[in-house]
Amino acid sequence: MKKIAIILSSLILTSALPPAHAAEAPITVMSRNLYLGADVGVALAKIPNMPAAAQFMWNQVQKTDFSQRKKILADQIRSESPDVIGIQEATIWYCKAHFWSKKTEVFNFTSELLAELGGEYTIAEKNGVQANNPGYSIGPIPFLTTVHDPKTFQKLFGQNYADCGFQIGDALIIKKSLNQYVNAVGNSEYKDVYKVVPTLMEIYRGYSWVDITVQGTNVRFVTTHLESLWDPNKVPKAADQARQLVEDLKGTQSPIVVIGDFNSDPRDPRPSGAPNPGDQPTASQKCPQGESICNAYRIMRAAGFTDSGPDASDPSTYSWGMNALLTGPDTKRAQAAATMGNKFGFTDRLDYIFVKNGIKVLTSKMIGQTPPYGTDHAGVVTQLNVTALGSVISAPLDAHHRFPISFWKGFGLLLIALIAWRIVRRFRRR
Repeated sequence: MKKIAIILSSLILTSALPPAHAAEAPITVMSRNLYLGADVGVALAKIPNMPAAAQFMWNQVQKTDFSQRKKILADQIRSESPDVIGIQEATIWYCKAHFWSKKTEVFNFTSELLAELGGEYTIAEKNGVQANNPGYSIGPIPFLTTVHDPKTFQKLFGQNYADCGFQIGDALIIKKSLNQYVNAVGNSEYKDVYKVVPTLMEIYRGYSWVDITVQGTNVRFVTTHLESLWDPNKVPKAADQARQLVEDLKGTQSPIVVIGDFNSDPRDPRPSGAPNPGDQPTASQKCPQGESICNAYRIMRAAGFTDSGPDASDPSTYSWGMNALLTGPDTKRAQAAATMGNKFGFTDRLDYIFVKNGIKVLTSKMIGQTPPYGTDHAGVVTQLNVTALGSVISAPLDAHHRFPISFWKGFGLLLIALIAWRIVRRFRRR
């Protein structure tokens, strides 16, 4: 009887302890920008000739070939074995054979990467909600985004042309073993939007979040991609979006891990005339040098977030600089990178993992700085321990939503854009 009592007592005590994974192991976190697959800057420069921009992007996506890139990315993930991965530029490319046809997914980077990982990882999910924010998209538009690709479209549609577009967002993927410890999931939008063409082409950014019990404590993980485009003598949207993120997280009492491409370097805004091969924000009256008002990185630090490292001021940790086709460093930036002290061809640090509210950083490092390149960004990997006591479940984050555009309003705007493009094209021919 005494033995039975001891066994029962042991079982009761064991059942009261946190899960073995949570109690024994550090949590490993990775940030990975998957890369849309094409140089958006060059494409934007081709507008209002949208067909040329669409064809240019489609050609580059075929050349950067995610079917090969996913193998490189999957090998890196297996090597580091992260528990949580913050994904940016979680891209879907889709096409339509005709105006009235349904969209067909041609490439889905997140799904393809998960398949390559053999079922070991999944998008974080709870109660039917996935930590997968679709972000902004440019839909398939007849005449404006029609591209030529017989090899692809003959198999799909039995024709040489199709109207194509893309969706680019953020996602949190986790080891399947963590599924049972997911407490809540959500997605949200930033209110500040960069407008390439007001109403018609606005770049929405946002974030995904998940609450997971690790080491016996609820931890809130967030992945985000702040805006890269900026205008002279204006506060960059990335800085405005960082301010909202800080405000949104203000009420979170749980430990927080924020993963992302912040499109912000500690040196921004750069002094006029200083080396700036990555075309980062420059100092102006609105954005004085040394002030945090225009720097998303500094805004996070000022709000009490710790940069888990590696040291963002060390040139060897710069995380962006590959050419658009991923064959090596951008030739226009390679020499600048070497002069700055980065031997890999990277000139700017844009990718980070920030922590707050009882998280201890154990180790951190950069990955993906050498060939073969799975993306144009280096990644960050950090090992963390939870030092906060207890298991506070913070209130869910507000789900800010973008303003919807009705079908007929959208159709009218597209018609206006098409007419405007035709007029511009005619004058250029003259």
